[in-house]
Amino acid sequence: MSFLKKVEHCNRRDLGTFLPFVVEGTQYGWLTPERAAALLSFRHVFQPALGGVALNPTLSTPAARSKAIAELTPAFMETGLFTKPRGELYAVRNQWSDRTVFRIDRAFTPAFGLRAYGVHVNGLIQKRDGLHLWIGTRARNMKVEPGKLDNMVAGGQPADLGLMDNLVKECGEEAHITPRLARTARAASVLTYSFASPEGLRVDTLFCYDLAMPATVKPRSSEETSRYRLMSLAKVLKLVQSTSRFKFNVNLVIIDFAIRHGVITPENTPDYEKIVAGLHERPQFIV
Repeated sequence: MSFLKKVEHCNRRDLGTFLPFVVEGTQYGWLTPERAAALLSFRHVFQPALGGVALNPTLSTPAARSKAIAELTPAFMETGLFTKPRGELYAVRNQWSDRTVFRIDRAFTPAFGLRAYGVHVNGLIQKRDGLHLWIGTRARNMKVEPGKLDNMVAGGQPADLGLMDNLVKECGEEAHITPRLARTARAASVLTYSFASPEGLRVDTLFCYDLAMPATVKPRSSEETSRYRLMSLAKVLKLVQSTSRFKFNVNLVIIDFAIRHGVITPENTPDYEKIVAGLHERPQFIV
């Protein structure tokens, strides 16, 4: 499978099968017709608008919206159309710099087609024979893609943390990396993609960081990561290109890393332009 196929895999969707989810006249998400119908049965919170579903305008503050949706969690579960809540709140916004319009349990973001954010950390070491990356293996009890290969550190972005604070937290929890070292990570790029899944529409933004790891420091396994291996970038790219061993979105982070470090280039990759464009796909809102 080519690098382009890995990028296209994270952008498989037909927006014609979704309806807009709107707050204060602005679209923030996408709903399947089945989920839209389910939400409209709760008229004190949702109402039809602009060909889709809108939050009731009487819920005029982020706190009121967040509370109203949280109180519907048991009812959501009864419909069979929503996954079990995870007890972690995400902030709903269309751009990272926008104000938060409400907060919602992480598990519900695909069902509403809301943009979710995360941080991914490339742990790198420069050796005489080239760049190497610390690659983790996801624990077998992980909900998403257990046992797959992963970045050194990655995690979703909670509503109450800044990006660097979340990066530091994830580095400590997943790889036992000290806050002092974690804070030397350099913001390197931002990736966006969107694909349809049984849970709804995944609309994700990944903030990617490069962390130069000292030769004397090795990430250590945790509840989420069963082991770490230091691999040459060449070997990592071969695995990305020819196998399905990496978690779906980690493929994109590694491809982006290789582009930024001049390993994947227009000269050696015929689909270079399509790959780069696919790393920054954002579904266009209809309202």
